[in-house]
Amino acid sequence: MSFGVVLLCHTALDRAAQVARAWAQNGCPVVIHLDRRVLDLDRDGLAQALSDLPDVRFSDRVACEWGTFGLVQATILATTRMLADFPQVTHVFLASGSCLPIRPVQDLQQHLDANPDTDFIESVTTADVGWTIGGLNKERFTLRFPFSWKKQRRLFDAYVRIQRRLGFQRRIPAGIVPHLGSQWWCLTARSLRAILTHPDRPRYDRYFRRVWIPDESYFQTLVRQVSTRVESRSLTLSKFDFQGRPHVFYDDHLHLLRQSSAFVARKIWPQADLLYRTFLTPDDQPRFTPNPGKIDRLFAKAVERRTKGRPGLYMQSRFPTKARGGSIAAAPYGVMEGFADLFHDFQPWLAQVADARVHGHIFAPDRVQFAGGETVFKGGLSDSAALRDYNPHSFLTNLIWNSRGERQCFQFGPGDVQAVTTFLAGDRNAHIFIVSGAFAVPLWRSGRPFAQIRAEAAALQKIEADFIAQLQQPETKARLQLWTLADFIENPAEALHQIVDDLNPRAPHRMTELPRMVDLSGFGAFLQDLRNQGMQPVLMGDFPAQLDPTLTAQSQQAK
Repeated sequence: MSFGVVLLCHTALDRAAQVARAWAQNGCPVVIHLDRRVLDLDRDGLAQALSDLPDVRFSDRVACEWGTFGLVQATILATTRMLADFPQVTHVFLASGSCLPIRPVQDLQQHLDANPDTDFIESVTTADVGWTIGGLNKERFTLRFPFSWKKQRRLFDAYVRIQRRLGFQRRIPAGIVPHLGSQWWCLTARSLRAILTHPDRPRYDRYFRRVWIPDESYFQTLVRQVSTRVESRSLTLSKFDFQGRPHVFYDDHLHLLRQSSAFVARKIWPQADLLYRTFLTPDDQPRFTPNPGKIDRLFAKAVERRTKGRPGLYMQSRFPTKARGGSIAAAPYGVMEGFADLFHDFQPWLAQVADARVHGHIFAPDRVQFAGGETVFKGGLSDSAALRDYNPHSFLTNLIWNSRGERQCFQFGPGDVQAVTTFLAGDRNAHIFIVSGAFAVPLWRSGRPFAQIRAEAAALQKIEADFIAQLQQPETKARLQLWTLADFIENPAEALHQIVDDLNPRAPHRMTELPRMVDLSGFGAFLQDLRNQGMQPVLMGDFPAQLDPTLTAQSQQAK
């Protein structure tokens, strides 16, 4: 018994010549179809390179454009030539010029000898397909596709929309049930002859000429009418990314390919010298136990990494989107709102007790307040507000990514740029601590005209209230700890202990002293003045009109 190989080629003809020679020298007749768009000079060069091999033929040429009937027509021409010139073949193996045999040809021959009546072709109904990309499963059989998806994309999409709007549906020829599967198959000569000589083939061909991507459905559908036994799998290893494009194998995939249970792999990079040298050298390559599960797991991980990436890492090749799982920062970080308004030297104190890098207001309107007053932070992050505001989400995640291994904290407030609040609410690595209403303390101490203060306090209160409401939504992933200003000043030591424990549970020692709180004597009267002037300060809680001086003193000692 013997099998023949049909090669569909259009580029990298030097590699196609190597592969064709390897097949032919191992006793397999080869028929090559060259895309009609390949220059005659290149075609003559390929023919000359293989002229010493008597069992290599070239079929008539047609243009092969992805998604069109040209690929099916090319396969029909080549397989017809194969069956006519080499009637002794029992199977025909369809491959491309970028395919490479990764197991000895004798192994494939033994496998086919053990299954003489089996057609190896992936063939499943449209209802069972889970890999098609683009939303066209059954519609590829019921709509018309006269335009090229690659060259006439606007016409293609517009014509699909028109047909959907009009409710147009093509009639599927009687007697066939559409099936889909990989283009790369190995059919018995008996089944292939039955398909090519079927009395209804002209009708089938007319129908499939307007099916989208017919090379994935023509033989996969018709084989069900003529085959005595179909094994719905391909003998060729081909993996696809999340966009439906084939993965390319490179030299560093050598060990992986050796573990495959497939006999052929596509798509091989033309410059993968090690792969071609290794797999086309007969009888001296070590044998490996197939482990296809490992390959499947690796490519599944590759798809996940490509679509979701690593938390907080942005790069040119992968920018995360919400539609593909969104993104979060690379590590936990703290967001402190209101504390710098209430305490003197809060940032250096927190940096010491929590063993963290504590920044100021990194989303301040005028500039980024990096820790230590730096103008450029790790990773080349500038303190320019204009650069930061071009993409605040990326700025924050880059700051966290560039300082991995060191806990980052920063001040935030209603006076800062608020474009990042949605990201903060959706990031499970964000630990947000808010003393609501504390924004009024700097206004009270500013000495500005009261009319200006009242207007600004009302605006800031609305901004902070909106942020808090966003953080309290059910879909919020950030961790939130919220105190009203009145609740916080009753026992600031307990709240600060809680913050430090949350930011650094492994802190080497307990706090021995707390930061010095701003003297709030008279602040209650200020809030009453706001009420008297028509503004209701609701976020501060039930703040006492006359503050007990002992409350402020509590910040001077640990509890």
